[in-house]
Amino acid sequence: MAKIGFISLGCAKNQVDCERMMYRVQEAGHTVCAAVAGCDVVVINTCGFIDSAKAEAIDSILQTAALKDQGLVGKILVTGCLSQRYQEEILKEMPEVDGILGTGSYTEIVPAIENLLKETTVSEFGSIDTPEQETGRILTTPEHYAYLKIAEGCDNRCAYCIIPYLRGKYRSRPLDNVLYEARMLADSGVKELIVVAQDTSRYGTDFPGHKRLLPELLRQLCRIDGFHWIRVHYVYPDEIDDELIDVIASEPKIVKYLDIPIQHCNSDILKRMNRRGDRAFLEALFAKLRQRIPGLVLRTSIITGLPGEGEAEFAELCEFLREQRLERAGAFPFSPEEGTPAAKMEYPDASVAQARAEMVETIQSGIMEDHNSAMIGKTVEVLVDGYDEEYGQYFGRTYADSPEVDGKVWIAAEEPVSEGSFVMVRIDGILDGDLSGYIVEE
Repeated sequence: MAKIGFISLGCAKNQVDCERMMYRVQEAGHTVCAAVAGCDVVVINTCGFIDSAKAEAIDSILQTAALKDQGLVGKILVTGCLSQRYQEEILKEMPEVDGILGTGSYTEIVPAIENLLKETTVSEFGSIDTPEQETGRILTTPEHYAYLKIAEGCDNRCAYCIIPYLRGKYRSRPLDNVLYEARMLADSGVKELIVVAQDTSRYGTDFPGHKRLLPELLRQLCRIDGFHWIRVHYVYPDEIDDELIDVIASEPKIVKYLDIPIQHCNSDILKRMNRRGDRAFLEALFAKLRQRIPGLVLRTSIITGLPGEGEAEFAELCEFLREQRLERAGAFPFSPEEGTPAAKMEYPDASVAQARAEMVETIQSGIMEDHNSAMIGKTVEVLVDGYDEEYGQYFGRTYADSPEVDGKVWIAAEEPVSEGSFVMVRIDGILDGDLSGYIVEE
């Protein structure tokens, strides 16, 4: 039996895949190690979505290769989107890598590792459209929260996005399987469940009948004892119907937080990018959501420098953001990905796209500052995530903050506080852009 180390990069969905691989490896009798040094095989589960993700993956491979040169690790196995995207180039251009698995073959992690240990080169690429195979997981998140991946792949075919070419068509996991995993997570102590997929709102539409099953799934998740918060990520704008809105509004366990990636607001750009809807649709949707779901916090992602974005289109985007005042937004410069329709279109220079992304972030910083200032004096429920030695304070999150992507709350406490507990915090200030406060009795 061998010692196996894992490095997981990219999104939460990729993290779930890595957790499943870790489970399979441990189930086969191998040892899953917390650190890679000293491992017989290091598995690097990569992202290959945009240039920055590719650069991070390559850096991780090279850093692990340096450990290999020092005799600190044995074999290197690269999995995930980067390996799927560059099937021939990785082994050819990076001789330090001993094997690769495509996104359709990560379930073959155990035989791949065992072949590497036998000095056999591994290069496996199964169909990216095969249904998800059910298995257990070794959670790599803190014990009190976990991601629940309900589907794989994507059918939206946005012109700038490479994901369908790497992850295949949309495949929902059967409802019973999702609920079974959710119960296991609740039994293990998970208190915040974060529902993820490339597009959660499309869940169930690939089954016979083509019905949106996300509302029913959320209702049943709310009936599971143990969960205190249920959070929904990556909801496609035109898949949000009245039934979903009603469920989110009426179920106390579902946090009033929606991640709705819009990418832009200009109608011509959205059409060119194969996105459905336009600015008027988005404005009406946000108004409807806020009216129907009191206290709703909206997160979105914006791409600057998309094909067709001139000064007028960018000015419209800035105006839209100032008017809508979305509580959370991330801005990213357009990354022309080879193999996508958008990469063949005319688009602004990379430096222009980067400068525009920074301008969006400046606008958003002002909106966030106003939002945080309005929170001072309020008492909010906070999930404690840990203790920071440098600040000498506990930290956590309100329902308005998803882990890893949003801010935190710094908590002054006279007595020790358990990680994973919920406390009531009176907000009395802002610390480095985050809220700060002290624990009060409920």
